[in-house]
Amino acid sequence: MPVPARNTVASRIAAMDPVEVAQARDGTAAARRLRAGGGTPPAVAGLLGQVQVDHTVIDVVIVDERERLPVGRPYLTVAIDVLSRCVLGMVVTLEAPSAVSVGLCLAQACCDKRSWLERLGLEVDWPMGGKPARLYVDNAAEFKSEALSRGCEQHGIALEYRPAGRPHYGGIVERLIGTAMEKVHELPGTTFSNVAQRSDYDADGKAALTLRELERFLMLAVAAYHGSVHGGLGQTPAGRWAEGVVESGIPPVVSNPTAFLVDFLPVIRRKLTRTGFVIDHVGYFSNALKPWIGRRDRLGKFVIRRDPRDISRVWVLDPDGGQYLEVPYRTLSRPAVTLWEHRQAVARLREQGREQVDEQALFSMIEQMHSISDEAQRTTRKRRRERERRNHLRAVKRPALPAPPADAPAEGELAGDAAPAVPFDEIEEW
Repeated sequence: MPVPARNTVASRIAAMDPVEVAQARDGTAAARRLRAGGGTPPAVAGLLGQVQVDHTVIDVVIVDERERLPVGRPYLTVAIDVLSRCVLGMVVTLEAPSAVSVGLCLAQACCDKRSWLERLGLEVDWPMGGKPARLYVDNAAEFKSEALSRGCEQHGIALEYRPAGRPHYGGIVERLIGTAMEKVHELPGTTFSNVAQRSDYDADGKAALTLRELERFLMLAVAAYHGSVHGGLGQTPAGRWAEGVVESGIPPVVSNPTAFLVDFLPVIRRKLTRTGFVIDHVGYFSNALKPWIGRRDRLGKFVIRRDPRDISRVWVLDPDGGQYLEVPYRTLSRPAVTLWEHRQAVARLREQGREQVDEQALFSMIEQMHSISDEAQRTTRKRRRERERRNHLRAVKRPALPAPPADAPAEGELAGDAAPAVPFDEIEEW
């Protein structure tokens, strides 16, 4: 028989029912996910009517910025609009999925993305965004955290969970993740989806992309995806988004992404003392706390939010006005560190037999950890991963904190009369 042309084979493959193909290749569960991924659920009306969010570990090994040596596989968190199939948010991080990952993804989904694209050095169009009416997630612990539930309640976002044991109910975001992993499998250092596909491929030896470079690659893949015809829609996601904008107008975006993110950070509760707050052996103080010190016993425990990527400051909920106030370290000369570094330092101090951990010993141990990691000429993968976490923290531009006024109370001194607390939205963004 004559050999068929390539386009003939391609057209016959394209004409096959994708659900039947998935059923034959991967079983019933894969077919259910594919059915969920095609077509718009009738309950979704309008742009941002339902947004699905999920995580995955990315099938590629990345390298560190300095020595270009492997540090392991990062994680991806994505948010997709069900009606238009447009990607609204995408976060790539070395940290395991958490409430912070969800908050970062939501903050990106709800805000203008132009400044973020400029930091990546990309000239692509990504106008899709806005606050979702409903957030549809699975039953993982990070989606059931107090941080996420309080944040959604505060911003009027309905939080809905998939039925237990029905993964295909989140098939739209899972199909998007599958498409992203297919793109990643083309990169050097890919681990593929399973051992059979990987065979004897040396992912560590072939790894070449840094975290930032992988982020740029995925963003370009998102731009290409928005401009490609979607099988379930019969048009491009960008085109469907444009139609939705014509029908219902441009969705409003969040004007203050930092304040929005704070509403989704992990929650801590502490009592106020004469010298501020003490959280995990670290003291925090600000003149904004002075009006509350005299009546702290009546106020009880305060709601405090902390960013694990940078614990040099926390945000305290004003018990009177309902706004968050920024409160830095009491000792401003302390370096900004991650919660992960903090916990590792506490563990090392415990190993040394210290029953009581004080702030000075804690930061001395962190400094020793930094020195050991930075002085090593050829580090292990674990140490390189530690350093990349710190580099990611340093890459965030933070404004210099103002010097304390001359009349600021000394250590342990009771504050006197003071100006009222400053609302969070009047604080410089960082």
